[in-house]
Amino acid sequence: MRIRFGYELIYACPQSTPMILTLNVHYSRVSDLLSPDHILTQPAVPMTAYRDGFGNWCSRLVAPPGDIRITADAIINDSGLPDAVDPMAFQHAVEDLPSETLVYLQGSRYCETDRLSETAWSLFGQTPPGWARVQAISDFVHQHITFGYQYARATKTALEVYQERSGVCRDYTHLAIAFCRCLNIPARYCTGYLGDIGVPPTPAPMDFSAWLEVYLGGRWHTLDPRNRVPRIGRVLIAQGRDAADVPLSNAFGPTTLKSFRVWADEVGTSGP
Repeated sequence: MRIRFGYELIYACPQSTPMILTLNVHYSRVSDLLSPDHILTQPAVPMTAYRDGFGNWCSRLVAPPGDIRITADAIINDSGLPDAVDPMAFQHAVEDLPSETLVYLQGSRYCETDRLSETAWSLFGQTPPGWARVQAISDFVHQHITFGYQYARATKTALEVYQERSGVCRDYTHLAIAFCRCLNIPARYCTGYLGDIGVPPTPAPMDFSAWLEVYLGGRWHTLDPRNRVPRIGRVLIAQGRDAADVPLSNAFGPTTLKSFRVWADEVGTSGP
């Protein structure tokens, strides 16, 4: 299966503004690209790239005063298979975990494990460790939260999501990550594209999506409490401890997002 994906972001900057963009496809999917996902700007500005501490591709630029249009449009090969389900995936003892997974056991900006630990153990401590436990977490979070863009708030943490019982996909993800970490399951935040492929289309404009990966049985597994069911056509952009590690754009000065479009469609369906 081939997926055409991309975005168009238009920012208004009252002055020259340095920016960091985390918008390129994750290095693990680069070999699947059929056309490059080069970041283009209008007006054209110099850009440099680097890899951050989590291995994500980031780009640096200085936006001039006025409007800047940032866009990309590419095609990627995809297996067309839904997210894998592995009921036999087992939970590792902490002392047996690979060192590189340990950072994903710790509390982070949006995932307050210290404040949610007692709740997590009371809700899930009696579930069998391993896949059954993370599935129970995903099911609970899906049922506990009411989805709505009107509930979005950039400062909302996992504890606040639990208390307010509302949010968007990043909020579902943060709460599930926090619960997993409280129960000694490494969990990391993922951001990327997830179009309406294999499911009925939604009338709302598409946005970038968030989900998590959990480390069980010697590898990472996708978990999506917002959608709950396995989905087709995820295109990963970046991974980190939570949303603070993987902002799509980070401006070092005042900016206004004037326009925002995202697309991810199977080739042959309607494009952006």
